Order: sequence, then structure tokens, then C-alpha cells
Amino acid sequence: MASGKKSREARRQAATKPPPVQSKGGARARTASPKVLGIGAGVVLVIVAVVVGVIVLTNNKKSSSAASTLPAVGSVAAGLPGAADVQALLKGIPQKGLVLGSAFAPVKMVEYIDLQCPICQEFETTVMPDIIPRYVRTGKVQVEVRPWAFIGPDSVRGQHAMLAAAKQNKAFNYAQVLYDNQGTENTGWLNEDMVGKAAASVPGLKVQQLLTDRNSSTVRKQAANVAAQAQADQVSGTPTVLVGKSGSRLVYVPLQNGGDEATLVKALNNALNQ
Repeated sequence: MASGKKSREARRQAATKPPPVQSKGGARARTASPKVLGIGAGVVLVIVAVVVGVIVLTNNKKSSSAASTLPAVGSVAAGLPGAADVQALLKGIPQKGLVLGSAFAPVKMVEYIDLQCPICQEFETTVMPDIIPRYVRTGKVQVEVRPWAFIGPDSVRGQHAMLAAAKQNKAFNYAQVLYDNQGTENTGWLNEDMVGKAAASVPGLKVQQLLTDRNSSTVRKQAANVAAQAQADQVSGTPTVLVGKSGSRLVYVPLQNGGDEATLVKALNNALNQ
């Protein structure tokens, strides 16, 4: 097994491989198309429902055969690359649903991500491994993640699996394992096999329960809620990060790219010093 330093450096190098998605203002977040952003909330929910229905049917056909080769409970021993580093990064930090960190943290950070997004992958594998021990583990910042799905069908599949992992309080572990093993967007890399293997890479996660829960009405409702939150917050791409004092209005953090740690650190320190 590679050392933490070597494996982290490998992830940093891997994160630079996908070409950046350019907006007119420069390389920032992975942006949704204007057509997607322009449709109303009601139409969004209808589209989400249709996509969910197709994916649920597909999952029902494939999950039984995929699950038969998976362990009942996840572990690092048979995990995907990076599973041990993810466990070390997050072990012992309070995690409930889609929230990581102390309920008494003075500052809150909200992040919108898409599990297929290459810029999110850069952010989660190069920036968050510094932010989590420095701000979250120390009780200064609480992080809420909102998994958004706008890139393609694999995004929806990953989103539902992450929301199912959240029911076991392991959403951050699940997402981080997927980012450490991310493939090229819309190539089918986030298939049934990857969903199951990622679940099996999270220590203590009940794999079959995740595979069942991802098709539940509760998870579908949560996915619709995230879409509504993204529209309310005028999110146009991922990663989108908001920061502020806990209990107050959060402010958009203008990240210049997926590796823009300096801008995020400045925003967190400003909020802590208010």
C-alpha cells in the first residue's frame, strides 16, 4: 500500500489529467448549459422523475447480479484505490446524513458537487484533504454537501448512491472513494459495478442496504430537494461553495478552479474572524 504522502501526490497528479471546462470568464466550475438553467422548477422535477424512473428500472435489473459478488459490509482490505486514505481522513469526525463536522462549529460551508465532475474531483482530492483536518476536524467549520446531478445519467446513479450512503452517515466517505477512482464523464464509468465496489470500500457501510436504499422514495425526494436548493441558490455549475457564520446567510465563494485552495481558506478565515 502506498504511503499517505505518495498516494496523495498520485491523486494530485491524477486530478490534473482531465481537461478543464472553460467558461467565458475562465476556468472555474463545471457549468450547466443555459438551457438546463433556464427551465422552471416544475419542469426540472418532471425531468428528474423520468430519469429516476429509467435508472431505477436499470438498477433493479442489474443490482441483484452485482450484489451477489459483494461483501455484506464494506472494508478497506478489499477496497478500491484510496480507500485507506479516505478512512484516515474522515475517521472520528462527526458525520450525520449530508453533514460533516461539529454541530457547534462557528462557520458553515455548503458545497454543491456532481460525482462525475472532473473539477469537483480536483477540488475534493487536492483541496478538501487540507481543509478537513485544518478546519473540520478541529471543530471550526461544519460542511454540508449537496450532491447535484446535471452532467448525465451516471451523475444520477452516483447521486442516489451517495444519498443512500448518507442514510448510514457515510456520504462523505462514499463520495471521496468515487472521486479517487473517477473516470471520464459520460463514458459509463459510474456503472452498477462501480457503485457496488465503492460501497464495499467504505468500512462499516452495509452494502446491500445502500443498493436497496438508493431506489427508495426517500432518496428520490432528497434528489429533488437538492435540485430545488440548487435553483434557489442560483447554482450554475460544480463545485459551488457557500460559506458564512453558522445560522446566518452564506456567501458564494468565487473559486477560480478546482485547486483554488487560497480563495476558500480566505473565505473561511474571514467568516471565523467575524
